[in-house]
Amino acid sequence: QIHNQHNAEAPNLEQAFHRMAQTEPNLDHDISWFLLPSYWAKMVVALISFLCFANSYDGDFVFDDSEAIINNKDLRAETPLGDLWHHDFWGSKLSSNTSHKSYRPLTVLTFRINYLFAGGFYPIGFHVINIILHCTISVLMVDVFSILLGGLQFSNKGRRLNLAPKTSLLAALLFAVHPVHTECVAGIVGRADLLCALFFLLSFLGYCKAFRENKEGHNFSMFWVLVSVILGAIAMLCKEQGITILGLNAVFDALVINKLNVLELIQKLLHKDKSLENAGLFRKGLLFRITLLMSGGASILYIRWRIMGTGPPAFTEVDNPASFADSLFVRAINYNYYYSLNAWLLLCPWWLCFDWSMGCIPLIKSVSDWRIIALAALWFCLIGLICQALCSEDSHKRRILTLGLGFLIIPFLPASNLFFRVGFVIAERVIYLPSIGYCILFTYGFSLLSKQAKKKKILAVAVLGILLINVMRCALRSSQWRSEEQLFRSALSVCPLNAKVHYNVGKNLADKGNQSAAIKYYREAVRLNPKYVHAMNNLGNILKERNELQEAEELLSLAVQIQPDFAAAWMNLGIVQNSLRRFEEAEQSYWTAIKHRKKYPDCYYNLGRLYADLNRHIDALNAWRNATVLKPEHSLAWNNMIILLDNTGNLAQAEAVGREALELIPNDHSLMFSLANVLGKSQKYKESEALFLKAIKANPNAASYHGNLAVLYHRWGNLDLAKKHYEVSLKLDPMAPGTKENYNLLRRKLEQLQKKGG
Repeated sequence: QIHNQHNAEAPNLEQAFHRMAQTEPNLDHDISWFLLPSYWAKMVVALISFLCFANSYDGDFVFDDSEAIINNKDLRAETPLGDLWHHDFWGSKLSSNTSHKSYRPLTVLTFRINYLFAGGFYPIGFHVINIILHCTISVLMVDVFSILLGGLQFSNKGRRLNLAPKTSLLAALLFAVHPVHTECVAGIVGRADLLCALFFLLSFLGYCKAFRENKEGHNFSMFWVLVSVILGAIAMLCKEQGITILGLNAVFDALVINKLNVLELIQKLLHKDKSLENAGLFRKGLLFRITLLMSGGASILYIRWRIMGTGPPAFTEVDNPASFADSLFVRAINYNYYYSLNAWLLLCPWWLCFDWSMGCIPLIKSVSDWRIIALAALWFCLIGLICQALCSEDSHKRRILTLGLGFLIIPFLPASNLFFRVGFVIAERVIYLPSIGYCILFTYGFSLLSKQAKKKKILAVAVLGILLINVMRCALRSSQWRSEEQLFRSALSVCPLNAKVHYNVGKNLADKGNQSAAIKYYREAVRLNPKYVHAMNNLGNILKERNELQEAEELLSLAVQIQPDFAAAWMNLGIVQNSLRRFEEAEQSYWTAIKHRKKYPDCYYNLGRLYADLNRHIDALNAWRNATVLKPEHSLAWNNMIILLDNTGNLAQAEAVGREALELIPNDHSLMFSLANVLGKSQKYKESEALFLKAIKANPNAASYHGNLAVLYHRWGNLDLAKKHYEVSLKLDPMAPGTKENYNLLRRKLEQLQKKGG
């Protein structure tokens, strides 16, 4: 079949095919599957991968998108481009103790380009790029799988041959439609994994190009080896996993280019056999290339370590509870259980969740826990595969199984907790690259079954059914990633013990104004995790707004007791204590918050309100001034300064502050209103009128704006206009304080004028 597909090639290409057929069995020979020209195969893969995730194109910013994109100052034009190289993925300085040390400047750069081209935070452009990236990666997979499954062969003209067109198409389709990839594609922060995978694959394909003129490993292109190392470095600048491609290139070189028999090599090393040269290890160029790859990798890691500046990131127990277990046995058992769950997600990606931390997966603490069976099954399968990969007499089988295991395990190592603690239990996004290995093993297993099966078409229909189910699952899961409400609620059935899931559902409800429902989910989050300080803080805030001050104080006090440096909880505790008229305690809480977060404008604002209540006017003005220095667009702080200066008779100072504020925030109607009041009292009627009218244009339904403009006209002597705006104000708010009395005074005055005129 392959011979017929390429019959347009020159005779020497036909001979190359025949030589390959004689030396290695062909996976395509026994399977009943579609045989398409390379171009059409890639078109089919691109189309199907697009269909899987197309419905996520107009989704919102969800979950981690807020921190990585919306709140990330590195995306904005005013941030120098150079800062991207000194900040982490979330926009924090890498040298900061609070940094997650996730160094992905190239991914952040693409977010910045998205933001600049869109002219703001419009998610559609971000989502479209993610979908295009996944389609591109899936298409590249056709070439990658053709090499991994069919071997690396070139025609005499230097054109790479696809010796496994059927199996490479099947493996690429399996990859393209795998539901576990939804988080990477539909979640915008998954861009890091997509870009990493793109350059990861380009590095591998570039390394393969180094052997275009290869004759049994003796000739290779130094240029393409170096290009491969550079592309590996670029992959790592997109996400940390990218560096693992250098190790995989070395494995590929040894197994495919030099046809190294690992078991034979180990045996000769153990027996100190002098014929090691014949085993392929010292074949010309192999050690040099591996040394080049390892040197490149070590240099890249050293540079990254230097940029990071400090030690590893500090994660909490709720992020990764197993890593905090005192017992080495408990840690090892749970890490292995996590590996088995990752493997299960590849095999059966039905139960998917945006977050697997905070009690979603309770720790295994004894060997009597039935879940031990899962990790036993994992290692039984892995050991079986490793034995076959090492001991099989079939070199073709050894090569495919070793490459499959290599692509499954090596890209997963940075997330394995073996070298350093990671900040998650399970993360579906980190399985994006390891799924390549899964697809190799699945496709190889399918070819072995097809070889034994009498009814090959039934087996092919079953695999086609799996692909269709995965397409539907991808579409369903993509729709769940379109909004936070759907995403968070979808997790309740998968991880009902996850406190963070309940917290996020509650937060989403609170943002929509449904406080009663939010309280229920916040309480459940605290019940599931009694040390969940963020849930306590948010619940305390809602209770404070509902005037349930006693319980709010208890929750916030407990939060700061558990986490003494939790600045937001200290500030909220201060607000509650202020409401309870315990002013000294409130002041102490505010200052404690500022001690833990020195640049905290909202806390200075609330401190200013406390001082104003205590008639400590100078302290109040100083606090509000600090708030505006830290956050120049802090409208409430500016407003309170103007109002306090106005109320204390400092009209000139109030006017100066008002003009300063409007220069910084020219479209803020509340500032226009406050300054207009000051100007009116200073008898600058014309300027005051202009500001009132501008404020009313911006917010026409504010009764106080019309009422105060009416007072201005009343003082100014424009009684008809005063009457008009008094009436508008009373229509908008019949209970507006003072307006009715002023309106009645005006009416009496107008009646007197009419009598005099009469």
